[in-house]
Amino acid sequence: MDTSSWRRVGASLLVMVVGAAGLVESAGSEGGDDVGGTQLVTTWGASDDIAGGTLSDMTVRNIVRTSVGGSDLRIRLTNAYGDQPLVTDSVYVGRHQEGASVVPGTSRRLTFGGKTSVRIPPGGLAISDPLPGPVPAQTSLTVSLHVVGQTGVITAHNRAMQHSYKSVSGDHAADESATPYQTESSAWFFLNAAIVTAPQQVDTVATLGDSITSSVGSTIDTNRRWPDVLADRYAQLPEHRRLAISNEGISGNRVLNGVAKAGSAGPNALARLDRDVLTKPGVRTVLVLEGINDIYAGATADELIDGYRQLIARVHASGRCIVGGTITPVGGSFVYTPEKEAARQAVNTFIRTSGEFDGVVDFDAATRDPADPTRLQAEYDGGDGLHPNDAGSHAMGQAANLDTLRCN
Repeated sequence: MDTSSWRRVGASLLVMVVGAAGLVESAGSEGGDDVGGTQLVTTWGASDDIAGGTLSDMTVRNIVRTSVGGSDLRIRLTNAYGDQPLVTDSVYVGRHQEGASVVPGTSRRLTFGGKTSVRIPPGGLAISDPLPGPVPAQTSLTVSLHVVGQTGVITAHNRAMQHSYKSVSGDHAADESATPYQTESSAWFFLNAAIVTAPQQVDTVATLGDSITSSVGSTIDTNRRWPDVLADRYAQLPEHRRLAISNEGISGNRVLNGVAKAGSAGPNALARLDRDVLTKPGVRTVLVLEGINDIYAGATADELIDGYRQLIARVHASGRCIVGGTITPVGGSFVYTPEKEAARQAVNTFIRTSGEFDGVVDFDAATRDPADPTRLQAEYDGGDGLHPNDAGSHAMGQAANLDTLRCN
């Protein structure tokens, strides 16, 4: 089965609601490499988890940042962990100004199958109709949606390193001011992906990981996560050589164990690979940086390597590439013991030398202290010996050879 067929298979797994507007049929690219076509790519993504509490008759305003540009924006909403239907009758997208405010005059209403409301069953997803017009790269957007009635269990992405906002009671999705939005949150609510039509050569890299990929330790609201740094690097290339980045990190996540529950670390990577990664449009490469939470919980190096091999097999079976990221140092943190350090080193040796991944990004080498390789460099330490700060995230985002992440 060829690559385009695999993309069609991935798309068929989605619960889509697509209107009559259709896709752009062709688009040129820079640099003389025009292949005369376009495809859907995920320009922003987040993984599903559970937030505590419920929401009732209020509007949530999420702030997301595109990686690549394109046209015909679609938003994918999620009720993955809901215990009752999620109903929204008002969803707007605009350009983010500051705080909860929208650049005046930029809000536009999304529709779903031509309707302004959508009902998403428990466990379901919905994709909006395409919103005609260009979508700029590296631009912060607001996605505001009014929740009809009470939500029950909330599907969200916790520890987003970006504030979102909850309104006072009522539908305030079209209000471009910050006035109704009086409560800050650190979660993205009900959002799973932002999708654009881009040149055929542009694919998406999904970064599958834990809190280090979510970039806990970086400065909130500044887009200094290492996947953001990676996206910034691709943005400097000619359009036909760019790649989009979809950040699929969940704080506390493991490769092998874990289930979704309120305040949890999300389902394990083996359980969430299909929904969070392989069904997202345009994903051609998976970059895995995950495993330190497994080691902390007592997994052996061999057990973790067996988990990697299952990820590799499943990504390859879907016609995609998978790149391994070495696990960053943890010396001086609550994770560290000599035995756990030995397991980390054994896992990193496998990632670097086994040849089973399609490529390697050596995050360990990029962040470790040359004088004590068990520890992060002091200038990269976010304060707990485990999570890199802004400088450490920058070093991680600079670690990859950009061509390593192309699935050729």
